[in-house]
Amino acid sequence: MTDPIDRNLTLSPGLHVVATPIGNLRDITLRALDTLNAADEIACEDTRVTGKILSRYAIDTRMTRYDDHTGGKVRDGLTDRLKGGAAIALVSDAGLPAISDPGYKLVQVCIDEDIPVTVIPGANAALTGLVLSGRPTDRFLFAGYLPPKQGQRTRVLESLTGVPASLIFYESAKRLAASLADMAAVLGDRPAAVARELTKLHEELRRDSLSGLAAHYAAAGAPKGEIVVIVGAPEENADWTDEAVEALLAELLADMSVRDASREAATRTGRSRNSLYEQALKLAGDS
Repeated sequence: MTDPIDRNLTLSPGLHVVATPIGNLRDITLRALDTLNAADEIACEDTRVTGKILSRYAIDTRMTRYDDHTGGKVRDGLTDRLKGGAAIALVSDAGLPAISDPGYKLVQVCIDEDIPVTVIPGANAALTGLVLSGRPTDRFLFAGYLPPKQGQRTRVLESLTGVPASLIFYESAKRLAASLADMAAVLGDRPAAVARELTKLHEELRRDSLSGLAAHYAAAGAPKGEIVVIVGAPEENADWTDEAVEALLAELLADMSVRDASREAATRTGRSRNSLYEQALKLAGDS
């Protein structure tokens, strides 16, 4: 079998941000293998995870652990070596580094220090899940992980109610059912999808309304694997004129707080919660 790696490649100095597979080891690119082999050092979240890729392709480049716990100290050392002319590859456990991991901080430091940064693109769970979901892809917002506590989670979701785009979240298995229920309550019962174990043997994509998905995972229990949640954009109802929206807010304010009234109006009309909140504040002040 022909070696897929260019073993004679000399890598230019700087930080090389390398995407790795999100499940299937064969999703590694040839350019990524060349870079990992030629680098002076590989900064990775977990040496055991990255070690599987290196072992599979007979790469013996030295690895350095770089994650949320080691970030500050290790980042300084990496920066010093980069300034000295080293070529360092940055990888995460899966997918494109710097997406919901500390890699972006190292990229920022390199930019501030005029250290060259190169990206070797590849697999990404968020975009893979979005395409599989069937939700519109012309406009989307990646919102990362929601806060673990319900109050903070609700506030973040409220800030997203009026975003006219598909929403993409990462979520832990144990919080999935609760987060889906909060999404349904705050965003409205939109069409959504839950993708897990993407590119792996037991890949699953479940499409339903947010409330339907919440009910399923509440009954079935926490699923296994890495999870991506895709939520459809709000559907603005053209039947809601400005006058009708104002009348709705006035009616809701009779029994609700400004916050609750604006949230309910956003769910019913598809309009931005922030703009409705301002309108509800004015109505409450005038009454």
